[in-house]
Amino acid sequence: MDRPRIRSGFGQVIRFAAALPALFLAGAPHASSAPQASPPPHASATRAAPTAPVPAAARAAPAQMRPFTVDDLVRLKRVTDPQVSPDGHYVAFVLRETDMEANRGRTDVWLLDLTQKDATPRRLTQNDANDSSPRWAPDSRTIYFLSTRSGQSQVWRLSLAGGEAARVTDYPLDVGTLKVSPRGDRIAITLDVFPDCTDLRCTQDRLAARDKNKATGRVYDRLFIRHWDTWSNGTRSHLFVARINADGKADTPLDLSRSLDADIPSKPMGGDEEFAFSPDGGSIVFSARIAGRTEPWSTNFDLYQVPVDHVAQPRNLTAANHAWDTQPVFLKNGDLAWLAMDRPGFEADRFHVMLRDGKTGVARPLTQSWDRSVSHLGATADGRRLLATAEDVGQVSLFWIDPANGTPHKIVGTGHVGSFAAAPDSIVFAWENLGAPADLFAVPPGSGSPHRLTKVNQELLGRRILSEFEQFNFKGWNDETVYGYVVRPYGFEPGKRYPIAFLVHGGPEGSFGNYWTYRWNAQTFAASGYAVVMIDFHGSQGYGQAFTDSIRRDWGGKPLVDLQKGLEAATARYPWLEAERACALGGSYGGYMMNWIEGNWPDRFRCLVNHDGVFDNRMMYYTTEELWFAEWENGGPQYENPQAYEQFNPVNFVSKWHTPMLVVHGEQDFRIPYDHGIAAFTALQRRAIESRLLLFPNENHWVLQPADSVQWYQNVLGWLDAHLRN
Repeated sequence: MDRPRIRSGFGQVIRFAAALPALFLAGAPHASSAPQASPPPHASATRAAPTAPVPAAARAAPAQMRPFTVDDLVRLKRVTDPQVSPDGHYVAFVLRETDMEANRGRTDVWLLDLTQKDATPRRLTQNDANDSSPRWAPDSRTIYFLSTRSGQSQVWRLSLAGGEAARVTDYPLDVGTLKVSPRGDRIAITLDVFPDCTDLRCTQDRLAARDKNKATGRVYDRLFIRHWDTWSNGTRSHLFVARINADGKADTPLDLSRSLDADIPSKPMGGDEEFAFSPDGGSIVFSARIAGRTEPWSTNFDLYQVPVDHVAQPRNLTAANHAWDTQPVFLKNGDLAWLAMDRPGFEADRFHVMLRDGKTGVARPLTQSWDRSVSHLGATADGRRLLATAEDVGQVSLFWIDPANGTPHKIVGTGHVGSFAAAPDSIVFAWENLGAPADLFAVPPGSGSPHRLTKVNQELLGRRILSEFEQFNFKGWNDETVYGYVVRPYGFEPGKRYPIAFLVHGGPEGSFGNYWTYRWNAQTFAASGYAVVMIDFHGSQGYGQAFTDSIRRDWGGKPLVDLQKGLEAATARYPWLEAERACALGGSYGGYMMNWIEGNWPDRFRCLVNHDGVFDNRMMYYTTEELWFAEWENGGPQYENPQAYEQFNPVNFVSKWHTPMLVVHGEQDFRIPYDHGIAAFTALQRRAIESRLLLFPNENHWVLQPADSVQWYQNVLGWLDAHLRN
């Protein structure tokens, strides 16, 4: 997708990328008039990134083409969780489709034959309930998966030989995650249980009794009392193993983590990547945080190993590291790899790869000298090399890593590589970019050109015009190099000037890089006639750990300078950007920055949009749930270091506010509780500043329900229209 590089007054620029180019970027001639591509940066000429999803030949006639809409966005099919069969013959994956009538997404399991050229995926499951998490048995002909078709989330099984899905588990509690043992004789699952219960029925009965109780008060003796969007009810997610009987049913599950005061997988968003069977299937290694009352301010996750056939005390493999250890991956020779951070209390520290010798138990850092943080760790199908994704200069790239010396080798360099799975002769991965939602691709495990496997949105996107985008860089704070992206508006014409939607990412250790998102979708803004500018300011990930660390205790300092210089650089570099007509928008830390801009850059924008933003740093510390975040960012608890919380506190600058602001917040947001949104709106109203408040009763830190997503975009785009269309 990257284009030949040219020079400008603001540093290196990658030329505009067509959102829907025709062929792969391996030097093959294009069948359309889109600019031809060069190999991706930081990769050899033989390694190329896949292109976006719709071939030019499949496009509709120009008269049938129209701009991309919010309704299109929420109706897009979403590809996730590719799982390759052990023999490499098939890949199973999950496809999410939107049911607008029911106002929800619905997932099914699909199958693709990897041995057939241009094979068409076929649907394996079709049910009004959700089917997800396909996991292969060793025979490569049986798929286990999770389904809610019985009214609860349980494990089911399908044979490729045909027949109906058969239920494997019939437990009284929902199954959360699933993994199949290498021998196929057991499954590992997770269930939310009361730690003092001796069986699953005990938990079910206790929860039922609570539901029948007319008294509704909840009593807590320690934190967490709530997490992400859920109030604590005293249960823990425990790791169980169940043997598969001769009739294909699972027997009574064995609780492997009963002795630990911990959730496996971690909450709120952990998955089965946090536990792994040993190659012989005799034990499981899992990641867990044993923190007790310190859980909200601890990031000390350790790896534990436990046998699968009897109750035993899990053995801590990483007790020496007081920071985060997670994502265990076994190699064929029995060596254990995993991801580790070095600094306790810091959730955005660099994840590097550790390797533990399977014979001696000696562990060593493998990628300590590689200045990138690994997102997801895996192994090649032969179990001899590691696979990893990592953010890299505005991309999320795919690498293979040599276990002997830790050297990373880039396989796919541009766009965003999401989930991946290894086949004997390829790696199947989900790939997206700023101009294309995810599809599945395959690439040889060492080098070569990716080829495309799916076109799940071809029918819709073949009749839509998506906008071109470009990465650029400039001299930011202290003249250090900072990167950003610009996206051209729909209907772009040379010589015209266009209003700007200036998007600020959250995190703050995040990125608005080269990927597709459903919550801050650049194409949706561009389709409404807005040029989009996004800056990866100091604190963003993918540019080295020192760059990420630099935002600590400086939330309103370096990042604001980068945003100011970045917008100035973009408007100077691209004369079609109308600097005088701009609105800034952001969520989470980006919402904090909207409140900060109100008092510290008050005359630059015609309007602001603040989604789930921090209004008062002091209030944030005492109302959020994950305290390690606030303590790391501000150098300790608020009561020990109040001056740090006040230095860049938006509430202290309300007297300078005067820019019109739309405030959006979810009432189930426990990360930045909705009081912050109400407080910002109160300040705006009291100062007689044009403002509007949009509250979502059923949304958390994100807006997820289809109808709410449409309403969000309608209000946000309407706010921009009201202030930029004149």
